[in-house]
Amino acid sequence: MRHRIAFRLALTFLLLTLAFSLVLGALFVLMFRGSVIDNKKQEMLAQAQAVAGTLVQDTWTGGKGRGGSPQRERYGSALQLLDDMSLGNAWIVDESLQLTTSGRGAHTPSYAQLPPDADAVVKQVFKGKTVFSQRFSGLMDSATLTLGYPVMRDEVVSAALLMHVPVSGISSAILQGSSMLFYSVLAALLLSAMVAMPLAKRLVRPLQCMQATALRLAQGEYDVQTGVHTQDEIGQLAQALDTLSVRLREARAESQRLDKLRRDFIANISHELRTPVTVIRGSLEALNEGIVGTPEQTAQYHAQMLAESRQLERLVNDLLDLSKLQSADYHLEKEQLNINEVISDAVRSARQMAQDKHIDISLTLPDQPMPVTGDYGRLRQMVMILLANAIKFSPPDSQVEVTLTGRTLQVADRGPGIDPEVLPHLFDRFHRTRAENNKDGSGLGLSILKEIADRHGIQVHIDNREGGGTVAQLTL
Repeated sequence: MRHRIAFRLALTFLLLTLAFSLVLGALFVLMFRGSVIDNKKQEMLAQAQAVAGTLVQDTWTGGKGRGGSPQRERYGSALQLLDDMSLGNAWIVDESLQLTTSGRGAHTPSYAQLPPDADAVVKQVFKGKTVFSQRFSGLMDSATLTLGYPVMRDEVVSAALLMHVPVSGISSAILQGSSMLFYSVLAALLLSAMVAMPLAKRLVRPLQCMQATALRLAQGEYDVQTGVHTQDEIGQLAQALDTLSVRLREARAESQRLDKLRRDFIANISHELRTPVTVIRGSLEALNEGIVGTPEQTAQYHAQMLAESRQLERLVNDLLDLSKLQSADYHLEKEQLNINEVISDAVRSARQMAQDKHIDISLTLPDQPMPVTGDYGRLRQMVMILLANAIKFSPPDSQVEVTLTGRTLQVADRGPGIDPEVLPHLFDRFHRTRAENNKDGSGLGLSILKEIADRHGIQVHIDNREGGGTVAQLTL
């Protein structure tokens, strides 16, 4: 079935409605039957009180003749009242079960015809109690409700009034009420059936939209959205699916970016490796073929091969460092240390590098120790990368300033600064300026610095300095 869930929802709704109607109907019939019977009892009680009051005004003489036959005088007012009330079956009974039937056309039963436990009802009445019983139904040839009511004279029970009312009228009223309930339930079920299916389809429609969205996502269409905006669990599920669509779209963009970076990385590393390998190979071929004749030329070729070998070694080492730092399985050997000692150690080494250009490196550190948790070697390498770049791009006879203020380290130089178009790409792999003083760079130094900083939770910011030069800031 095309709308299987909708059909099941509609069927469930109808079954629940039917079960609720049956339970409600059963309770209604029970309560209605009890209410009808109670109303009938109240009506009979009111009639019995009226008849008893009339009987008290009549003359009552009772005696038992031969064969137990009742003897009575006529109770004109009482008989007339019973006739007016259409109570054909009403008996006046004394304590010895002598009875008189009142009403026109009523059959007077004999003593032997009375039910075996009729005396129990009469005895209860003579104790001053009002009794309802259905024990006389067999005598009346139909279901009958009997009321036993005491007739009081001078505060003494002088007789028992037994009034018999057929239950058929009560059953007829109950049947009529049940029929009305049945037709009402049937109409409610028909109306529910007319409403349930459209309502179920309306509830299922968002699920169909989400199914279509999921299928399109599976086909790689990550721009699709469900279009469902309801404030319920279905709306939350649709929102989660829309969020998944956004995440997949972002993941695809990131994957494309990483793929481009991978291709660029392979192209760049191929270029960087090809240059020294080509130089070394050309020099070896010249030496092998005897093209170089003089000892001075041979020495120059050897020096060139040595320089290219060192450049190749630096490139390979930088690639290994970057690969390690980017690997999730690589763990730094972090410990509690004083960052002042790390900076001082790096500055001592950098001063040796700066001697050839006569660059002065000034160091300003706080008097108190600055404790940090990190890898000593990697933190020193990070500071050395900043110092090496500052020395590389600074003019001869200039100054590099290293200052630690609070938890912020600044390395400032007097170089030419950085092109604003280059600033956003400083930390990209193999990105380097084509300046003459950077011809030996691998383009991986700042990428390695960024990885070390991220591993230590350090923020890095590099920008041009007012008045010329560059300032690099590390926030520990």
